[in-house]
Amino acid sequence: MKKGLYIVSTPIGNVKDISYRALEVLKSSEYIACEDTRVTKKLFTLLGINLNKKYIVYEDHNEEEKTQKIVDLITFENQAICLVSDAGSPLISDPGYKLVRKCREQGIDVTVIPGCCAVICGLQLSGLPSNRFLFAGFIPNREKARYELFYEFLNINATLIFYETAPRLLKSLNALEKIFPDREIAVAREITKIHEECHNGKASDLITYFINHPPKGEIVLMVAPAKEKKQINQDVNSVLKEKLKIMPLKTAVSETVKICKANKNEVYRLALEIKNEIKS
Repeated sequence: MKKGLYIVSTPIGNVKDISYRALEVLKSSEYIACEDTRVTKKLFTLLGINLNKKYIVYEDHNEEEKTQKIVDLITFENQAICLVSDAGSPLISDPGYKLVRKCREQGIDVTVIPGCCAVICGLQLSGLPSNRFLFAGFIPNREKARYELFYEFLNINATLIFYETAPRLLKSLNALEKIFPDREIAVAREITKIHEECHNGKASDLITYFINHPPKGEIVLMVAPAKEKKQINQDVNSVLKEKLKIMPLKTAVSETVKICKANKNEVYRLALEIKNEIKS
């Protein structure tokens, strides 16, 4: 096996999704760089791959240190090293791009062994527009950061794709209801597994569903592009700006809604936009 770095995709749920090429490369390589040796060894056992290999734990906390170690092993010991994540395609919301850059800078061969990716699988299941999409990674845990992330993509004309955990799904859907009240949203979970499912609807519909059916497993959360950009009444804009000068955001929104008889969600989004302009 030729020396170099091999970026190997692994299954995201169903072990039968491993490719023949990925199996061949993983079996042939002496070194495996992975996030968690327990997860990788469990997968290797299911795939019938010999566990007697040399493992390098490669994660966010030790990325810089391990990058140089891997580069040195390839350069000076002529090793072929496989980079895998716990599931799916390496580098997608996982560490690894720094390693790839370092290898390319030093003339080391980098080879991709393609396979499963939850981003693509989720988009395919959703039925949302797939001609343009933006993957934004994991949704922040803190409420303020969550709202800021969603607002950042408010005017992006593409399907938005996020990773989310089951315990935080309802929090994210509640935020989406305020930022994207009229957009179609899709929640795909347990992709490639026995209980694979994808539910579509407005945020309010999905909130009701998942309150009654608490979600489990890994989740891909997707937001359809806006059908058209709405223009908000100029009077609302003026009133809201004045209110924001003298009162907190939520109070300013409530007062503006009463005075202008405007849609609360639209006014809330405008308030976030005004606040963002003030910061910048």
